[in-house]
Amino acid sequence: MSKFRIITTLLVLILVFSLPVFAESNSDHFGWLSILPPALAIILAFVTKQVLISLFLGIFIGATMLNGWNPFYGFLRTLDNYLVGSLADSWNAAIIIFLLAIGGMIGVVNKMGGTRAVAEALGRKINSPRSAQIYTYILGIFVFFDDYANTLIVGPTMRPITDRNRISKEKLSYIIDSTAAPIVGLALISTWVGYMIGVIRNVYLNLGIDANYYGVFIKTIPYSYYCIYALVFLLILIILEKDYGPMYDAEKRARTTGKLIADGAKPMAGDEIARMEIREDIELKPSNAIVPIITLIIISFIGLWYNGYTALEDKINPFTLEGMRASFGEADSSIVLLWASIVSGIVAIIMGVFQKIFTVEEALDAWVDGAKSMIIACMILVLAWSLGSVTGDVGTAEFLVGIIPENFPYAILPLIIFIISGIISFATGTSWGTMAIVIPLAVPMVYAFVQRGGDPHLMTVTLGTVLSGAIFGDHCSPISDTTIMSSMASEADHLDHVRTQTPYAITVAAVAGLSYIVAGFFSLNPIIILLIGIAILYGIISVLGKSVKEEDVRKDISIN
Repeated sequence: MSKFRIITTLLVLILVFSLPVFAESNSDHFGWLSILPPALAIILAFVTKQVLISLFLGIFIGATMLNGWNPFYGFLRTLDNYLVGSLADSWNAAIIIFLLAIGGMIGVVNKMGGTRAVAEALGRKINSPRSAQIYTYILGIFVFFDDYANTLIVGPTMRPITDRNRISKEKLSYIIDSTAAPIVGLALISTWVGYMIGVIRNVYLNLGIDANYYGVFIKTIPYSYYCIYALVFLLILIILEKDYGPMYDAEKRARTTGKLIADGAKPMAGDEIARMEIREDIELKPSNAIVPIITLIIISFIGLWYNGYTALEDKINPFTLEGMRASFGEADSSIVLLWASIVSGIVAIIMGVFQKIFTVEEALDAWVDGAKSMIIACMILVLAWSLGSVTGDVGTAEFLVGIIPENFPYAILPLIIFIISGIISFATGTSWGTMAIVIPLAVPMVYAFVQRGGDPHLMTVTLGTVLSGAIFGDHCSPISDTTIMSSMASEADHLDHVRTQTPYAITVAAVAGLSYIVAGFFSLNPIIILLIGIAILYGIISVLGKSVKEEDVRKDISIN
């Protein structure tokens, strides 16, 4: 870390610890100071380039605030209350084990030569950067049922192919991130659906509204503008082979120099898998990778259906669309993904041993090496979860929601809710938490307006707005779990992923915001609004985008 960054960090900490002079030390309502923990973590991460330290300091500041600004107690509570508390949560613990297990499975597959075989097989069909990105995009759409599973399947599967075609790690992580939460948020059956329906149901019941809550969710899909635009925007970039901003610089570097990451970058993965030796005398079979991955997908899908069905209080036919939807909604995805990752790892080991590629002992060594590659990502996730707990305790989200003015034109409510949801999600790193906070506050406001004769469709627009805003903030946030996993799955530098993705996310959000203004003031068919938004996105890319074809990139370098 340079002297400048060290001095900057110290000055920031001195400023932070001087704040108690201007605040009540034992107040439970921190007001503007409630944004301090996430803001400090995010700012320091970009200034120092040290994500682990920055996240820890954000947690430490929050814990110190909650303990009368006493740094000694703040440090102790950071360790025992927040860090240990995050790991003590059964859902979090299952996700950590899932990540280690998926890394282990990848290690075994790589030891069998499966990863290389798939890369060589697809390499005969994928002969350009554009086709490599299109295949990655299609696979991301295909794994629609869970964002975590999406990220951890798409990344390791397509990474060798995109590496071979000189696609930067920044672009790969952007593709992974943009086909994870957005597609899962739009899917008719996914691990998100049940959660969103549950939040909608609670709010509607409190308002005395009887409705088909799944039907309500379906109606919100056309208004989830950010999710839809994010997927369309990415596809346009890939087809036109254009980029702009820092992403263009990353792609230009990769195309012309073959450097998939920037000089000095810190990839979000260990090098254990890269250093793993593969026997030269074995036959390279794509099935050695495809079978474990297909096993992972099938077990995940069936497991979500089974786990959710066993949790249903009112048993219904699980083979109907309604039964599948209800089952997926009640499923504990963390447990199911754990099942799938362990079983797929066992399948990979059995396949390798049966083919006499390695012994059981060698297979377990490969599994451990693969798991080691996930350690950094797991550490960052634990810190991110802990920071999320701190921001909840200091009241960051409640403060941000509370600053919405009471007297404002209801037609611009969707835009305001979109912005507030994005800010909360960015600051807390959780889209689910944002939905749980904002929907119970926003929907009653709109319902009161509807009861006074307002446009009823604003209820549906508002629900879609919260989902879009939550995913937008989640996309930009360096402390979001899906953002972290996307960096890990692509082996990208995490901050480089955030830095290159954010301009694209803001572009899509701006068009989504414009769409919400139109939806608020005019009762247009949402499809018409979507078509207008897509046309605007196409125009933006056409004007701002530069060709990333290798010959065009080299011309650009020679001109400059």
